[in-house]
Amino acid sequence: MAKIQMTTPIVEMDGDEMTRILWKMIKDELLLPFIDLKTEYYDLGLKHRDETQDRVTVESAEATKKYGVAVKCATITPNAARVKEYDLTEMWKSPNGTIRAILDGTVFRAPIIVKGIEPNVRSWKKPITIARHAYGDVYRAVEIKVDQPGVAELVFTAEDGTVTRETIHEFHGSGVLQGMHNLNKSIESFARSCFNYALDTKQDLWFSSKDTISKKYDHTFKDLMQEIYENEFQKQFEEAGITYFYTLIDDAVARVMKSEGGYIWACKNYDGDVMSDMVSSAFGSLAMMTSVLVSPDGCYEYEAAHGTVQRHYYKHLAGEETSTNSVATIFAWSGALRKRAELDGLKNLAEFADRLEKATIQTIEEGKMTKDLAMITTLQGVQVLNSEDFIKAIREYL
Repeated sequence: MAKIQMTTPIVEMDGDEMTRILWKMIKDELLLPFIDLKTEYYDLGLKHRDETQDRVTVESAEATKKYGVAVKCATITPNAARVKEYDLTEMWKSPNGTIRAILDGTVFRAPIIVKGIEPNVRSWKKPITIARHAYGDVYRAVEIKVDQPGVAELVFTAEDGTVTRETIHEFHGSGVLQGMHNLNKSIESFARSCFNYALDTKQDLWFSSKDTISKKYDHTFKDLMQEIYENEFQKQFEEAGITYFYTLIDDAVARVMKSEGGYIWACKNYDGDVMSDMVSSAFGSLAMMTSVLVSPDGCYEYEAAHGTVQRHYYKHLAGEETSTNSVATIFAWSGALRKRAELDGLKNLAEFADRLEKATIQTIEEGKMTKDLAMITTLQGVQVLNSEDFIKAIREYL
């Protein structure tokens, strides 16, 4: 069989631990036999990031800006234990955070719907897509531990020498401080990414924050979103028959729990982090969640929403069998291939991406799945497969 040809490379970002093992299996079994795969490869494994002083992460993001489409394996964000385990020279920042900052993108996460994996929320019938602003807030915060009485102040010194000063708190004992920031430019990019994605997918868009309490910080998000909607997108939304509205995040949570799904829920950075985990878990599993970073200038980076599956990796190293769910990683590849096909006008590559997803879902719906899904499925008499056999079962359908 002649392999499907590509014209432009996809930026390939390899990762860590068990997901790195799955990454190779997916390429060997599901991609390379069928596609003349063109990628520009970057090794974002933790040791290589350390060896390059994390330059490789920056280079992979710059390559994404050049080629427009990337696919990323899950990576480790090191803590103190990881620094010791990998003998790192530094506690490197999150690769995802670095890439998001360079691309100035918004992360869209949506569950993969499969018969037999029923949502815990009975009313949910359609996917709920979380749009997560990917800059600032607590992820770029500066923190101070206070160990004696004193006055904490928020001070801004303008370029012209003007000083704005607000008292945060007068401490009479020990405590802790945190300073957060965001940028109007980033918020505006977030808004345009959300509005464009809603138009692309023909879904209603919600945005939620807590502007009643955060009357300047969160209110800025609300005001900029509304301004851009009214000035640039309202007519297009009306023509498409979709809606945009703002609500407080506590009201949004209540609405979400009673809805059928089928919309985009836009959130600030931390809110989106938490709510995407809530939505994915309630739909079944983080391993059944797609994730794509979309920049306002049209770059796309596809990845799985979950981590590196550390526990399974240690079992793998010990020679033990694992049953690790690779669905989200497969869908990262299919999403990237479909977008590359769309941008390059390659119909057969787009059809392959569709078939790959269909084969993956069919495998599960016919009762062949990994252990995590077998524990929550409503299907009877399912066959639990190990990591490699699950991917090979998908190849049979493919």
